[in-house]
Amino acid sequence: MLEAFKAAFRGVGIAWLYERHLKVHTVAMVSVCCVAAYVEVSRIEWAILLLCFGLVTSLEYANSALERLANRVTSERDPLIRDTKDMAAGAVLVASVASAGVGLLILGPPLLRLIIG
Repeated sequence: MLEAFKAAFRGVGIAWLYERHLKVHTVAMVSVCCVAAYVEVSRIEWAILLLCFGLVTSLEYANSALERLANRVTSERDPLIRDTKDMAAGAVLVASVASAGVGLLILGPPLLRLIIG
């Protein structure tokens, strides 16, 4: 079991080092956390935000893994591999857009109250 955890943490580290989009998502998550803490969202709202973070990040890891594997299988252009990679990227996009919507629903009203006064 320890080896499985070591392998998983190794995967997290590799992705963090080499995957630019993962860093972009991380900056977005940290920003959302700062705003959420500032406006003092509820525990249930924190839970929802954390689920969104986990969903987007997990899909980004899966997308990165699939892309690496596909690139290893062949470096030639293959329409099926292209479609597979595009679909995996699409999954990240859908989760990211949905998460942004959740973020707006949770953080929008308190931020608007701060702006309006």
